[in-house]
Amino acid sequence: MDEALPRALTPTVIGVLVRRGADFATAEDAVQDALLEAVRTWPHDPPRDPQGWLVTVAWRRFLDATRADTSRRQREIRVESEPAPGPGQTVDDTLQLYFLCAHPSLTPTSAVALTLRALGGLTTRQIAHAYLVPEATMAQRISRAKRTLSGVRFHQPGDAATVLRVLYLVFNEGYSGDVDLASEAIRLTRQLAAGIDHEEVAGLLALMLLHHARRPARTGPDGGIIPLAEQDRGLWDTRMITEGVDVLQRALTRDRLGQFQAQAAIAALHADAPTAEETDWTQIVEWYDELVRLTDNPVARLNRAVAVGEADGPRVGLAALAELDPSLPRHTAAAAYLHERDGDPVTAARLYAEAARSAPNLAERDHLTRQAARLNTRLRG
Repeated sequence: MDEALPRALTPTVIGVLVRRGADFATAEDAVQDALLEAVRTWPHDPPRDPQGWLVTVAWRRFLDATRADTSRRQREIRVESEPAPGPGQTVDDTLQLYFLCAHPSLTPTSAVALTLRALGGLTTRQIAHAYLVPEATMAQRISRAKRTLSGVRFHQPGDAATVLRVLYLVFNEGYSGDVDLASEAIRLTRQLAAGIDHEEVAGLLALMLLHHARRPARTGPDGGIIPLAEQDRGLWDTRMITEGVDVLQRALTRDRLGQFQAQAAIAALHADAPTAEETDWTQIVEWYDELVRLTDNPVARLNRAVAVGEADGPRVGLAALAELDPSLPRHTAAAAYLHERDGDPVTAARLYAEAARSAPNLAERDHLTRQAARLNTRLRG
């Protein structure tokens, strides 16, 4: 059985049920039940119309759940007449469901977790691993989010700003999870850009394209992280970079700068440099200044400190870093890098090892451990 097929059909099937009158939470539960039934029966009895099969089974599960709930007798009257069976509709409701998952009553974290579970095909365990929390904690978070959305219809979605944030976070999660969501996030952001003429939507699309263009060079054959400065730029997707720069330039001409445009401008400067040594760090610092002004985000301040270290020297970067909260994620790794550039391998090796112990994922931990080992080998030699 091709496990990717039912996962790809999930958003459409949920959308069909919601349009027929199901609330999102109940529809998602019904579709999950249908997917379990598909796993059980499709290997020896594959349907001719997989989408129609899922819609039919999920709709029956929804009716069963509705009939069992005596407090919803009025809804039962509305949904009792089952539509005639037939081929499923080929309507892509995925983006509309993103709007629903990004309802303003949910926190951004809950919205992303629910989106990954309901629309991304990730298990609760996979999402919990991505957020570094126990599976039970994530299960409770997703359940609360679904209860919050109970009764919310398509005419009560979240706003575009929240959807942009969710798409951005899903894109980032797409690189680290077992299921690749980065391409899907780009597809949906393209769809959003086609329907909403807004410079920040364009900015997010440009940012995704510019980051995704570097993906082939981001990891080695063993899966280890390759830092930006060491990547083979010949592996970068130049067509995607060109598209991202074009999209960004059109957005910037409107002179209504937002955080995604600023981040995309930084990514564009990295992509434009023929070599790491030719990177225009002075301009990158200026764009980080704009990003900090727009967001006052501590992560942006951390990245700015590293950029300052590249533009003005590692000691200036370390001074900027010293002004930030040392408990900030990746603060220790940034300090290790700047100390190494400042010619202090002893301190750098110690900080790399310390940063590895608190790394947010296995790939990053392995990379930092190798950095510490590299410096310690050099010191012993």
